[in-house]
Amino acid sequence: MGATLRALRALVLLCGFHLLSLVLLAIPVVRGMSMLRAPRGEGPPGLPVTEADEPRLWALVRELAAATGTRAPDAVVLTGDVDAAVSEEPRLPGLHPGPRRLYLGVPLLTGLTEAGLKAVLAHEYGHFTGGDTRLSALAVRGRVQIGRTVGHCHGRADGEEAAERARQEKAAAERIAKGRRVEEIDTVGAGIMYRLTAAVYTAYARLCMRATLPMARAQEYAADLAAARIAGRDATATALREIPVLSAAHDFYLGSYATLGLPARQLPPRGQFFGGFGRMLTARETELAGLREELPSEPGSPYDSHPPIADRVRRIEALPADGRGSEDGGPALALLADPARTLAALEDAVLSDEVGQFERAGEWGQLLSSSMAVGLASLDTPLHRALACYTEGLPTLPALLAVIDEGRLWQLARRLPPPDLATAGRDREFREAVRPVLRDALQSMVLAEFSARSLLHWEFSWSRPAAVRLPGSASDLDGESGTEAALHAAVTAALADRPDTGPLRALLPPTPQSA
Repeated sequence: MGATLRALRALVLLCGFHLLSLVLLAIPVVRGMSMLRAPRGEGPPGLPVTEADEPRLWALVRELAAATGTRAPDAVVLTGDVDAAVSEEPRLPGLHPGPRRLYLGVPLLTGLTEAGLKAVLAHEYGHFTGGDTRLSALAVRGRVQIGRTVGHCHGRADGEEAAERARQEKAAAERIAKGRRVEEIDTVGAGIMYRLTAAVYTAYARLCMRATLPMARAQEYAADLAAARIAGRDATATALREIPVLSAAHDFYLGSYATLGLPARQLPPRGQFFGGFGRMLTARETELAGLREELPSEPGSPYDSHPPIADRVRRIEALPADGRGSEDGGPALALLADPARTLAALEDAVLSDEVGQFERAGEWGQLLSSSMAVGLASLDTPLHRALACYTEGLPTLPALLAVIDEGRLWQLARRLPPPDLATAGRDREFREAVRPVLRDALQSMVLAEFSARSLLHWEFSWSRPAAVRLPGSASDLDGESGTEAALHAAVTAALADRPDTGPLRALLPPTPQSA
């Protein structure tokens, strides 16, 4: 009965949205409503797997559903997110159950044990038993409708402002041509009705969220208790601690590893776009262990759909011990029949068609080298942009050295964004403040020059940042090899109060001569 009442409540709020549109009777809003049909039955992109595809995973899915006392999902979809979620397509606007789906992130399987996965599944099934999924589709639909309307109104207001500005600028140009006085452009009144309409809908959206989100947070607490009852207190608390760590690690992995080759239009080896995440977790286990001990301390907000993770963990850990540990079974990824095959198939299901056509690197080191070569070849620093004012050709390292030899280094530096403590009238203070900026940019230009000659070697690592070796060096740039020391000294000499580019020119590879 409680779920039915909540569904009715959400239905009333959704009806209020449409009633508000009728009350406003604004033609642009009515016109926009035809564009606002929210898609139904859509979830995150993923790979549907049948019981024949993944018998062990489905066996666990059914086992946990039976233990929770709820109907098992009708479909399991593997996704590329550190997340798990359930959905339902209810009939009679949330008043009658419908087909169910379970969305399960493969990165979550990669980082959790089987015990942790059981806790996650039990939590999600807690949403089924509480009737939450029958309500969520309706509540989300209402929020999407309102958000789209607000965005549509702002878009139309922006369009009216742009049109009014263009009209006034054209009129001003005509007045100037006739030698008449031009008034200041004023677009304050343009699009005002759309702005007011958006403000009304925004206020109603806040009302809807304040009415529904406290209920959503209560549902999360209840689902956590269901997980603790089914999977055990310790396994549930451990999983809750682990998920934010995995989420942060996965964000880092995507930015630093999986998408590393995108500038060069390259992808990791087949199956490794998601498969490399496990290798990084293993290599950085010491760093991750420290993160697990410190729960995120984010402040709560009335507009949060989930309670703070620290509060959820404290509530679970405060429960009486139940004699069940948190290390039941092996890695959750081992539940898949053929993890390598599934990881490769997930790439096909999740990556866009354009990205899926990118070349595959043979190994991670090749991906790093290709990416760094493209990045160095396309450097566009403030120094490059300032140098473009002093040379007719491309702003290259040889062009910069020529400017330095001509004694115009500090004149060039004045075109850079002013660093802290730099003053226009004091040469000494200005040079000291701007020199670190010049040093970083100059060293990057030197690396670009070596890269253009294919003389750099990049060392790939799962446990630390990539390292570069210069020609003739025995260590990376963080080491103390003679080549790196000589490069540092040469850059310092080129940026001295009395610049000397000789040492730097001596280190550079000769420019190829055309035949």
